[in-house]
Amino acid sequence: MLTQERRQKILDLVLHKGSASVTELSREFDTSESTIRRDLVALSNLGKLNKVHGGATVLSQEFVNNEDNNEEKFLKNIDEKTLIAQYCAEQINDDDFVFLDAGTTTYLMIDYLEGSKATFVTNGISHGKKLAQVGCKVFIVGGEVKATTDAIIGLAAAKNLQKYNFSKAFIGTNGVSEKQGCTTPDTDEAMLKAVAVEKSFVTYVLADGSKFGKVSAVTFAPIDAVCIVCDKCDDEAIKERTVIKEVV
Repeated sequence: MLTQERRQKILDLVLHKGSASVTELSREFDTSESTIRRDLVALSNLGKLNKVHGGATVLSQEFVNNEDNNEEKFLKNIDEKTLIAQYCAEQINDDDFVFLDAGTTTYLMIDYLEGSKATFVTNGISHGKKLAQVGCKVFIVGGEVKATTDAIIGLAAAKNLQKYNFSKAFIGTNGVSEKQGCTTPDTDEAMLKAVAVEKSFVTYVLADGSKFGKVSAVTFAPIDAVCIVCDKCDDEAIKERTVIKEVV
């Protein structure tokens, strides 16, 4: 087995189990413990895992409970978000009834929806305006306005969504984790996202690579309830549990 192939398999095993000992890995790959130690050092130097005494563990998850405003979000990972947005827009057919979540990546989708005959429901104020400008039929959910993101959130908005049955939903997320699922720091926003997932036949969660391994305060969907569209996902454990579409 080539060195790079063995190291990838070691990484996959550690990501799947959470941790592994040098002895266990040596037996699994029929390789000397000294070679396994060198592999773990190399993977640790690449930032792929944590090298600990006697073995390795997955990288610690990062807890994120703050949220940038829209202006700050638009400056981050714009190329990746654009590719994700374009792919997602291509999944919409003229007979679809679509929920479009507030968020920067979902907003970029609208650049590729001009002339679409699908019907849209959104909780994004700027999204609703732009959808109308490109000729789409759109309804805006009523509720409380979140000033930093131009999103309509809260109990009233969630109740408003309950009456709809969507063919597809496109939802943003602040974090993606195998155990905690798709998360966001705002409880009112999570409530709305959870309803959208429940009321949609297919849900796409839009997540650039920076969102993986991050956890926010509130889970709005387990990962096996959604299809995750991303630029790249290196987490094999997540890939085993849900549908992942990598657009790069």
